[in-house]
Amino acid sequence: MTSSSVQREQMFLGGEWEPSATGETFEATSPATGEVIATIPQGNREDAGRAIAAARSAARAWAGLTAFERAAKMHQIGDIIEARRDALARTLTLDQGKPLRAEAYDEVDELTEYWRMAAEDSKRLVGELPNSFSPGKRVMLVRRARGVVGVISPWNWPYTMPAELIAPALACGNAVVWTPAPSTAVCAVALARCIADADLPAGVFNLVTGPGPVVGDEIARNPGVDGVGFIGSTGTGRHVAQAAAGKAALLEMGGNGPLVVMHDADVAAAVEATLSACYLCAGQSCTAGERILVHRAVRDEFVERLARAVTERILLGDPFANETTMGPLNNEGVARKMDDHVEDAVARGASVMSGGARADGFPTALYWEPTVLSDVPPDARVATDETFGPVAPVVAIDSLEQAIELTNASPYGLLAAVFTADLAAGLEFADRVRTGWVNINESSNYWESQLPFGGRAGSDSGIGRVGGAHVMQSFTELQTIVLTPSQARSGRTERG
Repeated sequence: MTSSSVQREQMFLGGEWEPSATGETFEATSPATGEVIATIPQGNREDAGRAIAAARSAARAWAGLTAFERAAKMHQIGDIIEARRDALARTLTLDQGKPLRAEAYDEVDELTEYWRMAAEDSKRLVGELPNSFSPGKRVMLVRRARGVVGVISPWNWPYTMPAELIAPALACGNAVVWTPAPSTAVCAVALARCIADADLPAGVFNLVTGPGPVVGDEIARNPGVDGVGFIGSTGTGRHVAQAAAGKAALLEMGGNGPLVVMHDADVAAAVEATLSACYLCAGQSCTAGERILVHRAVRDEFVERLARAVTERILLGDPFANETTMGPLNNEGVARKMDDHVEDAVARGASVMSGGARADGFPTALYWEPTVLSDVPPDARVATDETFGPVAPVVAIDSLEQAIELTNASPYGLLAAVFTADLAAGLEFADRVRTGWVNINESSNYWESQLPFGGRAGSDSGIGRVGGAHVMQSFTELQTIVLTPSQARSGRTERG
């Protein structure tokens, strides 16, 4: 394990690094080593209010810059991140727990891409010139920044998930107030330093650390905030939606998407996809394979292959070691959920094919063995709730129809995946399941950052879309301009 020194961090408000209004702090502890690695300001509503006021003061001038001027700043941030790649990756491993070589560097590289993508997408953000009812008139639909956007982000991808909101919000002309999950606040400060060092105008970007029920709630409900972007759990997302009532809101929430393996599937490919679906980020992903629905005709072969692959290839260990492919869970809450869900499944008749318990011999109790469960009942908690841990719960199915029914029985509607040699069956699955994204013959954890991603309407997985330029639709609004040249004939003049 890599040792660390304790850093005393600050918040970024109105262009300055500052402590909280009360001077209170909380300790950041590494899930990998158990060490205290930093003290973080314990922000409160007053701190959030100061950040929002600073953002409001800066918003108009920032929106008044050209898209090309703002894009240059986004590229500058990308350059800074790229230059700090090693330090950012090591901070991610220490603060979040991701294995350095297997995952942390990849997240930092993707983080750089988010700023580059936002820079270029903002240059291509266009309006429309619709026809007018009245001869001679000209109509322009222009996209305007909303003003101040509040961003509330989770701990599982502490660089890329906030960036997929912050970068486009800034690029299209908004000022931003960001509050990150406390358990990865050290990563948040490291990213905020990259943004601050690009010398944006004071107040355009602000970071407030502290408890979500206080700081996040204030950001969501404060009348000085014009729009809210949230990524996180369904329960927290509902609270944010209520607090932000009447404002533009983009909510990317939980998932319980299945990975379906049909009787004609390429079993080897499905096993490979399941490794990514269930053990990437130690299963702590909203697109994780939360339940693996496998046709009985190939169930035994699939389980045998999967258990063997997990034993041979998923190496739980020191996340700083080059050979490690899976690190610890991030916090005790998610570890307890793994405890409860696996215990419940076994009590209901599931068989443990590999793993099944917390691992011994590590610096913290957050190291959970990569687990495969067979014979999981469809109503077990590990198959119905969002477990958010390194487990592949295999549920037997008898038909595509049953796979569709089980998928749609879930309150979630984020993502689903299906493996089949029958393209028509794959497309039928996509047509009938109520999820915002469907992968055919690919892992549930496969997605591309420029594509629209989010939950289906009526589900517990949120509203709106992140991904590339699509998120800018939520962070801008249309202004209608009707131009009447002096010689234009009079037409309809008002809305009746």
